[in-house]
Amino acid sequence: MDLFSKIAAGEIPSYKCAESEHFYAFLDIHPLVEGHTLVIPRREVDYIFDMNDDELAAFHVFAKRVAKAVKAVLSCIKVAEVVLGLEVPHAHIHLIPLNSEADADFKREKLTLPEAKMKEIAAKIYAEFCRQKD
Repeated sequence: MDLFSKIAAGEIPSYKCAESEHFYAFLDIHPLVEGHTLVIPRREVDYIFDMNDDELAAFHVFAKRVAKAVKAVLSCIKVAEVVLGLEVPHAHIHLIPLNSEADADFKREKLTLPEAKMKEIAAKIYAEFCRQKD
């Protein structure tokens, strides 16, 4: 079982932002900005484009719902969707609250946020995600 699968299974603690039977979203512990969220399929798949069409479509629809929750909770103009996929061998989408394009620059220094702040952000995103309709 890979790192992200262990997180989705609850074997490794995370700051849960959203979940469904097939997908899980949690705060990045090394965020570019507050609210930087990772969205993963629960099924282990390394490369996003190895997902079948229906699964990939559902993955993006789930990520869209998470992005709407992120945008509602955080002060941002838009939420970027970034797929890099080399740092962990498990398909994932980065959702990054944007107020400028520099907010999505992965070369910039990552933030270190207190645990209480991470818990607060995750709880707000989770509550907003749960309020939404499919």
